Amino acid sequence: MTLQAAIEALLAPLAAGRATVRTDGPRANVILDVSGLSTSARDALAAEVEAATASVPGVDAVRIAQTSQRTRRRLIAVASGKGGVGKSTISTNLAIALAARGRSVGMIDADIYGPSQPTLLGVVGTKPQARDNKLVPVPTAYGVPVLSVGQLVAPEKALAWRGPMATNALTQLVDGAWETDLLVVDMPPGTGDVQLTMIQKHKPEGVVIVSTPQDLALIDARRAIDLFGQTGVPVIGIVENMAGYACPHCGEVSDPFGSGGAEAAAAALGVPFLGRIPLAIAIRSASDAGEPPAAGNGPEGAAFHELAARVDAWLDRKD
Repeated sequence: MTLQAAIEALLAPLAAGRATVRTDGPRANVILDVSGLSTSARDALAAEVEAATASVPGVDAVRIAQTSQRTRRRLIAVASGKGGVGKSTISTNLAIALAARGRSVGMIDADIYGPSQPTLLGVVGTKPQARDNKLVPVPTAYGVPVLSVGQLVAPEKALAWRGPMATNALTQLVDGAWETDLLVVDMPPGTGDVQLTMIQKHKPEGVVIVSTPQDLALIDARRAIDLFGQTGVPVIGIVENMAGYACPHCGEVSDPFGSGGAEAAAAALGVPFLGRIPLAIAIRSASDAGEPPAAGNGPEGAAFHELAARVDAWLDRKD
């Protein structure tokens, strides 16, 4: 077996098709495709590949070159038919949980009239800079950079913008100086101008629909699903939020908004059901404090990581 073949055989299970090997005598050159990986995941993979290559008998030197093929940035929309169903909280935690799975993720707060992401991600008061006439996403403590209209206007200022101004703002956010491969887009509620611009101009790869179990929210969720279906955007699935409340004193679980409605709607509409997020004071408190549960080790983050695992698998199938 040649030296190159020995290295390729060793790296095959480790790099999963991402490594191209060339040898020059005892020197090994490895080109590593790190497309879609976060910075930390890229560095970790490069270190593992370098160590493994150096362990092959006959290798005296190793050179690792990283490359990333950004043929197009992928957008995942998180939407609902109405407000107040927890869409922004789910968007934040989904993005963080996807980043924890090695995805290179950014967050766009497309809820132009009610931006929440600066609060949820703990960057209130931090304004984005501009580079080459593009907004530079603001880094966060959770590895998910963000752009939001909420970073550009005072928190108490009402945005009395007509449709063209709102859609122009959306375009500036999407066309920012992103260095991530995946963008999670926190959509505004409803089916108006911003949603249509996002679908027609920026074409999300898929959409996650958020609903509470109650019938009224499900009626509006169906409208959102219909909008995306008419425009050819695949529905990744439905999330049932505020599903079950566990009493902190006795532990008894109650269902103030009903139970199972979103799962039943998903079955009726023929779309996947992605899981339930409980109604928990810990989720609300952490979100208000800019400390998303998915970033911690507590039980409140588990449901978000399960959701991210299903979305991550959907993205893998689309690769």
